[in-house]
Amino acid sequence: MSETNQTPKDDKSPLAKRFRGFMPVVVDVETAGFNAQTDALLEIACIPILMNDDGKLYQGEALNAHIEPFVGANLEPSALEFTGINPDSPFRKAIAQDEKKAIRQIFKSLKETKNAHGCRQCILVGHNAHFDLGFLNAVIARTNSKNQSPFHAFSVLDTASLSALAYGHTVLAKTCLMAGIEFDNTHAHSALYDTQKTAELFCQIFNEMGMLDIKGE
Repeated sequence: MSETNQTPKDDKSPLAKRFRGFMPVVVDVETAGFNAQTDALLEIACIPILMNDDGKLYQGEALNAHIEPFVGANLEPSALEFTGINPDSPFRKAIAQDEKKAIRQIFKSLKETKNAHGCRQCILVGHNAHFDLGFLNAVIARTNSKNQSPFHAFSVLDTASLSALAYGHTVLAKTCLMAGIEFDNTHAHSALYDTQKTAELFCQIFNEMGMLDIKGE
């Protein structure tokens, strides 16, 4: 019997099918200014978004690092006052990492998770995501880590836009409260906390929408 007319077997994982082969990764950065080329990256946190057997999204293991400012980096006083980060704090100096070492460790872990869940690439999820992507791409360029990065270079999923659609608001703290998600402003502007809350919001919006019946690419 000829097999030429048989339907090809689809081995893609449900997560890969849901996001066209991408694994969503929520990213938040804390910085010493708004210019990704000149201002220091001070904190980064990443949380991969995974899918359970019921088709519901959930947060994977969080990855985060405190980053040493790169040589010659600008440290804008107003930005440091806004985030509450003191780059000269002895406690921070004790835990801060070289940005090349930190970003490559994070990339390695994300690649392992991506592969384990059958996805071909990561897509950045963020609240006003292009700000985070700009600093991510800048550190990739500074550390010559393009080949190590699992992220798409320009595509993003933005929870500010998703929040406007789902809740009619775009501010993270306000949208979380509207969604019934606890948000403590005293912990805001910590990369890890903001990433956790953004991930919780992203999962809730998609889980409430339900699983699409996706066929093909």
